[in-house]
Amino acid sequence: MTDLRNHNAMNPPKDKGMQAETLLIVIGIGLAAGILSGMVGVGGGIVMVPAMVYFLAFPQHRAQGTSLALMLFPVGLLGALNYYRKGHVDLRVAGLLAVGFVLGSYLGSRFSLSLPQATVRRIFALVMLAVALRMLVVDRK
Repeated sequence: MTDLRNHNAMNPPKDKGMQAETLLIVIGIGLAAGILSGMVGVGGGIVMVPAMVYFLAFPQHRAQGTSLALMLFPVGLLGALNYYRKGHVDLRVAGLLAVGFVLGSYLGSRFSLSLPQATVRRIFALVMLAVALRMLVVDRK
């Protein structure tokens, strides 16, 4: 598998391509995240970040940055269109969330990059655990 840990804009990899195994892993991560995003609304943080850390040996910051970069393109457009056609999209709320997300992602990334990666990984794990426990325990009728 291609080791992508030392790849960044200032230190590009020596080879221009990706090994077939790595390419299949990356596409598989994207496919899994896309399917889960379409099914239950999760993808970037819950699926792709841990998958890039464990299967591609990405450092936590690189996995988070790559996941955010993915959102620059309309990757969820077709899935959102299906939900919109069935009346399950509130465009006003989505627009306001996007405004908050733009500012929040900027502030959050600045803060995250000031912390050691081990600390960020622990915070990430605690957030996922807290959300999972709340969803399992709290019954919202």
